Amino acid sequence: MIRLNPVKILEKVGRYEQIALLFSLVILCVVSSFLSPVFLSVNNLMNVLRTASLTAICAMGMMIVVLIGELDLSVGSSQAFIGIVSVYALNSTGNIPLTILIVIIAGVCIGLINAVLVVQAGINSLIATLGTMAIIRGASYVSTGGISIQAKVSGFEKLGTGHLGPFPVPLIIAVVLFSLLWYVLKNTVFGRNIYAVGDNASAAELCGISVKKMTLIVYIIAGVTTATSSMLLASRLNSAQPNAGLGFEFQVISAVVLGGVSMSGGKGSVSGVMLGVLILSVLQNMLILVGVSSFYQEIARGLVILLAVYIDTRNKSMTDKRALAYAEKTTNEGN
Repeated sequence: MIRLNPVKILEKVGRYEQIALLFSLVILCVVSSFLSPVFLSVNNLMNVLRTASLTAICAMGMMIVVLIGELDLSVGSSQAFIGIVSVYALNSTGNIPLTILIVIIAGVCIGLINAVLVVQAGINSLIATLGTMAIIRGASYVSTGGISIQAKVSGFEKLGTGHLGPFPVPLIIAVVLFSLLWYVLKNTVFGRNIYAVGDNASAAELCGISVKKMTLIVYIIAGVTTATSSMLLASRLNSAQPNAGLGFEFQVISAVVLGGVSMSGGKGSVSGVMLGVLILSVLQNMLILVGVSSFYQEIARGLVILLAVYIDTRNKSMTDKRALAYAEKTTNEGN
């Protein structure tokens, strides 16, 4: 008698999800090339990848937060605030490496604040980060008086606009972080613990995994990735904008969920998230090239978010049904 292995079945389903995402990306690229001949130009493709890289860098941090079953809505406001921190630090010190260090520390601090609110105060992550989102956005406007701050040190703009060979610097950074996160999730105890906590936090505690410690570390990592993305955006603009990152959190979350990461935690892959980022970036670029109003672009973004959540809910329901059916079958065979 052939026995079905539920783990292998779920792995195949995961692979098919990524194949579907890749197929969707290819179809979207083909449609975009027909709608606008500019789409396949080298300059446009590099711009798409440069913009997608900023989302991807932040999405990698968001991914591991969602994997443990939490959320971070503060990334959009953080993109503005940390951009302001980076430009203020740059103009004060005139030192780019020191500015990078300050930005990373700022990211760690924001991640730590979110983690303390969730872990120590016991506030639901949705509510906690909604609060920090408002506080950080307000701090951005207060610290700048609501006006942009220009960077005064030459060379800073190369972080966001420069190239290493033919490739944009942000793309290189995104690829390095992607490779690192892929390795950590696939081949380390820390990576396996992330999935374990998201799958069943109580069972993970019984196995000796500190859920509070994992949550703390994950939020700090998310803070650092958000800070990196924020600094690259400020570098690209060569200025800090207090209104930067408006709606960015929803773009990042929708890319993560569209990429197959379950909102309930414990399921998802970094390669799926990257495909989700590319799909959203190509879609946005296509809408811009064909002259669609920014108002309609917001509608399209909202529809994508709803689609991503629907897919996640449907996949979870199907997975639960498969697991229940397998359990019932095993029980019946045992009897």
